[in-house]
Amino acid sequence: MNTVIVSLICAVIGYLIGSIPFGYIIVFLVKGIDIRKQGSGRTGGTNVFRVAGFPAGIITALLDVGKGAITVTLVRSLLPDTNGLAETLAGIGVVLGHNASIFLGFRGGAGGATSVGTAMALWPLGGLPSLIVGVFTLFVIGYASLATILAALAVAVVFTYSGLTGQEIPLTYAAFGWGIVVLVVIALRPNIGRLLNGTEKRVSVFKRKSS
Repeated sequence: MNTVIVSLICAVIGYLIGSIPFGYIIVFLVKGIDIRKQGSGRTGGTNVFRVAGFPAGIITALLDVGKGAITVTLVRSLLPDTNGLAETLAGIGVVLGHNASIFLGFRGGAGGATSVGTAMALWPLGGLPSLIVGVFTLFVIGYASLATILAALAVAVVFTYSGLTGQEIPLTYAAFGWGIVVLVVIALRPNIGRLLNGTEKRVSVFKRKSS
């Protein structure tokens, strides 16, 4: 079968796997409520943390990382001869599914954890900077939205540079990096506005006490 067609099928499969709404499921099991009606309305780990507590948020984040990493790893192992196209499109599909789940009326998260998991599976050395940037921004600065955006940008820049300089990875991985930047920015448009006008909320555990 044609490489492009196979890769597009992988994108659809990735989308369906990414659409599994772990955050929605966990909050419903723990609290019996619909997370889409709570907090930011997103299904990612940050909103789950705010709504259902730290353990639920961590479990959600790990599962969201896992669905990206496992999908890419399986696609690459089963289809090693597509010059990276199959796993690239599968990875973009997973993040799109997470952000716009077919099971939740095309609602979901912002793609942070899923993007990091997917990037780490594509190329651990290239995904590591995104993990470091994301964790630093979240834990030190406290803005989950900014952490997600900067982590995605780190993936795009590192993958593009490495692909252009012929280091270990196919250039198609750069498309994954910029693809998730677009998806993350679209998902976080309201947050970006609040960041610019100084009204974005920090994750509560990182709030500074008034002096």
